[in-house]
Amino acid sequence: MTSIPLADAGALRPAARRTLLVRAVLGAILLALILATVLVSRHPHTQTIVALPAHSSAIVVLDVSASISADTYTRIGATLSSLSRSTGRYGLVVFSDQAYEALPPGTPAADLQPLVRYFTVPPTKGPGFAPSFPPNPWERVFSAGTKISAGLELAHTIAFQDKLKKPVAVLVSDLDDDPEDLPRLVTIMLALKRDHIPLSIVGLNPSVADTALFKRLSGGAPIVQAGTLGAGPAPRNRTPFPWTLVALVLLVSATLAVYELWGPRLDWRAP
Repeated sequence: MTSIPLADAGALRPAARRTLLVRAVLGAILLALILATVLVSRHPHTQTIVALPAHSSAIVVLDVSASISADTYTRIGATLSSLSRSTGRYGLVVFSDQAYEALPPGTPAADLQPLVRYFTVPPTKGPGFAPSFPPNPWERVFSAGTKISAGLELAHTIAFQDKLKKPVAVLVSDLDDDPEDLPRLVTIMLALKRDHIPLSIVGLNPSVADTALFKRLSGGAPIVQAGTLGAGPAPRNRTPFPWTLVALVLLVSATLAVYELWGPRLDWRAP
């Protein structure tokens, strides 16, 4: 026997239906919160910050050579998107085996936003259609080679031609340079140091060997993974406190408590 017959059971049916509905809603909310907690816990949103001196004139030197894989395109898009949401002003030099000035120094950060689409996979059109990056304006201009010196030399030239105050070069690259470019690269790195133009390096999944090479050439400057560029006193890596995860865990706990308090098991005892 699984139930107790009651003469006035009919009068309890509205309350039973209401309780069942509330428990079902609470159960659905609880399931959604647990799913959200699992998803958030899988992505800690670690941010990498490359600090730029206050009131500096930054020139972003962006590597779009053939050595940049599709996996790192999204990192480029994230970096440009982060820059576009800032309040700064930037110049943009795009390079492969040669370089050209895409945006002059002092360009409002928001003007970088139209470039983000070239490094963002569009939504899938349907089954059987593999998503791919849209064609960019540089595919037919640059060869497959990579000469990082070309991008840095142009940034150096722009800094002097435009008489920039407190110029800063920000290299965004996988650092996979042509070995024959090394002499020119050493020369321009020394020129940047001589002319007091700081160089920040944002790596796009660089190899250990390339990372070591650029650290040596830059005098030990930190090389961070593609992320957020912003003003600040010094480069640093940080993992923000997971407030979203904590809030979801608290909501799950509160929902469980309400679920149990609303519909406790029937209990009785003899008089």
